[in-house]
Amino acid sequence: MKKLIEFMFLGVLCLALFGCHGKIASDSFVIPEEFDDSRHYEISFWAKNDTNINQVNVYKKAISDFQDLYPNITVNLKLYTDYSRIYNDVITNISTGTTPNVCITYPDHIATYITGNNTVVPLDPLMKDEKYGLGGSEVRFASPTVDEVVKEFLDECIINGNYYALPYMRSTEVTYINKDYVEKLGYEIPDVLTWDYIFEVSEAAMAKDEEGNFLINKQKIMIPFIYKSTDNMMISMLKQLNAPYSDSDGSILIFNDQTRDILLDIASHTKTGAFSTFKISSYPANFLNAGQCIFAIDSTAGATWMGSDAPLIDIPEDNIVRFETIVRPIPQYDTENIKMISQGPSLCIFNKKDPDEVLASWLFAQYLLSNDIQIGYAQTEGYIPVTYKALNSAEYQDYLSRAGEDNRLHYKTKIEAAKLLIDNTENTFVTAVFNGSASLREAAGNLIENTCKATRRKENVDNAYIEKLYEDTISLYHLDQASAVTGSRDLGPLPLGSKILLISLASLWVFIGIYYFKSVKS
Repeated sequence: MKKLIEFMFLGVLCLALFGCHGKIASDSFVIPEEFDDSRHYEISFWAKNDTNINQVNVYKKAISDFQDLYPNITVNLKLYTDYSRIYNDVITNISTGTTPNVCITYPDHIATYITGNNTVVPLDPLMKDEKYGLGGSEVRFASPTVDEVVKEFLDECIINGNYYALPYMRSTEVTYINKDYVEKLGYEIPDVLTWDYIFEVSEAAMAKDEEGNFLINKQKIMIPFIYKSTDNMMISMLKQLNAPYSDSDGSILIFNDQTRDILLDIASHTKTGAFSTFKISSYPANFLNAGQCIFAIDSTAGATWMGSDAPLIDIPEDNIVRFETIVRPIPQYDTENIKMISQGPSLCIFNKKDPDEVLASWLFAQYLLSNDIQIGYAQTEGYIPVTYKALNSAEYQDYLSRAGEDNRLHYKTKIEAAKLLIDNTENTFVTAVFNGSASLREAAGNLIENTCKATRRKENVDNAYIEKLYEDTISLYHLDQASAVTGSRDLGPLPLGSKILLISLASLWVFIGIYYFKSVKS
């Protein structure tokens, strides 16, 4: 029995080492000393585009030019129309070991991906590598150095103290305004809007004539204020109020009195018909361009749909109402302290058994930060490049200077939206990223959507309703599993090694107990 216990004790020690380190010791990525270009590599690239053929063409050209530089690397492009679909497919493929090599995604999503052992490659060593890092000596194209990537955008890619992504493009939200209608109502457009201002003008636009037509547009339909992304709306309002949302430890703090006050205010304007959302009414651009909306809040990346001259206008020509489009930051509570969300896709690299395959993926990912791709993609919509190198280039500056020359490449509203972000980069913010932050973001939007729906159903939206809404939202998005009340984090399931360790420890104590009682009896 003594021999058996000693043997089990040694076994448990070995399991302890296994349980603590998991797969890190055997599977962690090590940068090859030299890239083996005698071999052929086939890598997959999952990307998103908003049915914009110009974006697809940028991707295809980037792949073709990259393969000219690296003939031994084949890049297979898979396009998605929605980031959530990319996220769902990645989650599904993690379990089967069939993730893509390079993926366009968001840090909130990456925070979930990295809960698996070595699923996503931490980029710190790669970025700094003298040969193959950003600006590396062995890279076959003009790769930007770390210092040439906009710091605010690069810092958004830090998760748990490491870089797990490269920024690809950046956008923010702006207010697209029908200037003609605002002035017709007797108002001037300030440089910075406030929430009180935008709701006041919206309520003024609700007046009707005896036949039920709105006075402002002589139509039966008018929704003065439509917000595309209600999760961003809630997050931005809380940030502007310095109210709790979440923190870097993963604490979920959104269910508070400030959130309640925001929801009650939104309900009051939904009740009059002055406010609605994309999920309830459809795309803000369609209403704006038909003269049925005054304030449409959407991403700068949606600028090519906004305005009566928009190149990607999405309604019949007979429905278009001519007006002058003005671009402003989203409404603020404090006009002297502008806060607007930073958003836009990033690039992550998934770990593979072959280090050279990972290195090939890294080379392609950083190629997407070179000037041709950064400027080319930024010109398709109201995105801006993520490198100073591209932002300050003569080509990009020339592009910005030609706003309004035409309604395609140099569409005025698109370029003005991009300039607004460039001028306010230091005023942008991001939320804390952790495993569960993507669910929290969805929950934030759900609070507004459900409040609006309940108001439209003529339910009594009061403090009691909000408390019940909080409970339902916590349950729906499983935020109770993330200990939303206490603020602790759900670290996910135990690794296999840890489970074996705990079972072994329990078994050892059982054998010790049996041995002890047998010894006493003898």
